[in-house]
Amino acid sequence: MVGSTRTMKTAGRITVAFSALRFAVGVLFLIFAEYKVFGTQFTLHGGFQYWINEFLASGAYPFMVPILKFFVLPHARPIAFLVAYGELAIGLGLALGILVRLASAFGLLYMLALLFSSNYPGLDAQLWQYFGAALDHLVLALCFAAFVVGNPDELSVHAFLRRREMKVDGTTAEK
Repeated sequence: MVGSTRTMKTAGRITVAFSALRFAVGVLFLIFAEYKVFGTQFTLHGGFQYWINEFLASGAYPFMVPILKFFVLPHARPIAFLVAYGELAIGLGLALGILVRLASAFGLLYMLALLFSSNYPGLDAQLWQYFGAALDHLVLALCFAAFVVGNPDELSVHAFLRRREMKVDGTTAEK
């Protein structure tokens, strides 16, 4: 019995830690989205185009270059709004625990797009240099992948409402 209690406590701590990580990544994305959604520099005054041109000048994977040049840049304004409001949606989903898998799947796609747009270490790079160059986007991509397959239900609006409903019904929440 002691072993099963210890296992339950460990599982509870893992769930809380996983959910706290989900919440933290969500808040981070809300911070990223804030200046893009509530300001105009990124979406309307060339901020997005500036970054795409930086990616092209200093680090896009070769297969991404034509996509960035011939699709993203000609459609920069709508894509800038998609990025801004996409970051907001990802941040809200993760921070509130709403549609976590969907938000995480889009977050993973977004991080992979950023990784391949900006983290190319060069043709002659060694294998470890690909991972080193991509560390800033790779870590978040791995978090999103974990959120897609995991169940980060603690610290979420859904869990709060479920516990509240159980209190009203007179039942107890099972852990």
